[in-house]
Amino acid sequence: MSVLSVLKERGFIDNLTHTEELEDYLENNRATCYIGFDPTASSLHVGSLVCIMALAHMQRHGHRPIALVGGGTGLIGDPSGKTELRKIITMDQIEENKKGIRAQLSRFLDFSDGKALLLDNAQWLVNLEYIPFLRDIGRHFSVNRMIKAESYKARMDSEDGLTFIEFNYMLLQAYDFLQLAKSHNCFLQMGGSDQWGNIVAGIDLTRRVLKKQVFGMTFPLITTSAGIKMGKTHKGAVWLDAQRFSPYDYYQFWVNADDADVSRFLALFTFLPMNEIRSVKSLQGADLNRAKAVLAYEATRICHGEDEALKAFKASVSMFGPMEIEPNLLPSSSIPRKGDSSNLQNDAIPSSSYSRQDILGKIPVADLFVDSGLCRSKSDARRLIKQGGAYINGNRATSHDQMICEADISANELMLRAGKKKYHKIIIK
Repeated sequence: MSVLSVLKERGFIDNLTHTEELEDYLENNRATCYIGFDPTASSLHVGSLVCIMALAHMQRHGHRPIALVGGGTGLIGDPSGKTELRKIITMDQIEENKKGIRAQLSRFLDFSDGKALLLDNAQWLVNLEYIPFLRDIGRHFSVNRMIKAESYKARMDSEDGLTFIEFNYMLLQAYDFLQLAKSHNCFLQMGGSDQWGNIVAGIDLTRRVLKKQVFGMTFPLITTSAGIKMGKTHKGAVWLDAQRFSPYDYYQFWVNADDADVSRFLALFTFLPMNEIRSVKSLQGADLNRAKAVLAYEATRICHGEDEALKAFKASVSMFGPMEIEPNLLPSSSIPRKGDSSNLQNDAIPSSSYSRQDILGKIPVADLFVDSGLCRSKSDARRLIKQGGAYINGNRATSHDQMICEADISANELMLRAGKKKYHKIIIK
């Protein structure tokens, strides 16, 4: 089965250029493809996962993926999908962010022996000379066509309008494609559906300059069945960096997926075979919850490794009770099966430490819920407590200014719970 057929079957494809020619190209060549990643943070997040998984599928089918970090374009900011000017960051910040991005991508892609490449467009963009660039590249672009692109329309209609620096972004991204085609024989650019205008511009420029057939592919911007943008939680973005979003929380994010999203997410965010995933559509109740556990385990395993996935699974079992996964449910998964989940410890639950003298009679419950990350602010914590959703070792917190006392501590621990499923362990030293 060709990689294009696999991506279509699993729900990755939103739009393609020259479908038949691209299918032929991918079947008869070891293709090089690329996707650009914005280095404005030290971590990518779940919103980038469709693109990352697409690169992983390309590599699994023998092709060579390029992850292009926008060290040059990041100094400007892509207006695509934005109604306000992006914050401009420094080269030092970009360099630091690149290290984190490479570490995360290495969980999904094999960079050894040139099987995948991590490149930075600052290499060719930062030292561009303006007049030669306008003469050699700018002459291929029509302003009339550019301002019709969806990525520019939203900014032009916004209160702040579209700045000249942002207007140049399409030219620079198109120039990336041209440079990668020249230097690495990269003839396929992929990205989110909001990048369609930029990708088409790059295809047009590369064809004009190199006289070669090149291709574009976009993926849908994923929302949940409720129409919510993928990756938004009470803690904010679902980061791929374990320091910013723990493997346990990552597991819980997936295990709490809406029922209607389970089979779709299994297809997009795991490598389990589609013939197994299709059987999930008919599941209900407890059986569907078990499929969610497999989704969470596999997604966590891919992102954080088998050990962290196992710890998260054990922690979830210790908190919410046994999860007996039948052998015939998504059998290609390495999740522990029925009979394997006894004596599981909650060592993967997010935790923090306090000394007795620093916590007893000195820290209000509301502050503790904020410090632990279970609530975003004191007002959020007060609201949770007032609504009866805050617990300490199973006992409901009664007041936001309630102080922690000796009676709250059990076996030198405080187990905080927000609602039904969000936990944080306080270790008392």
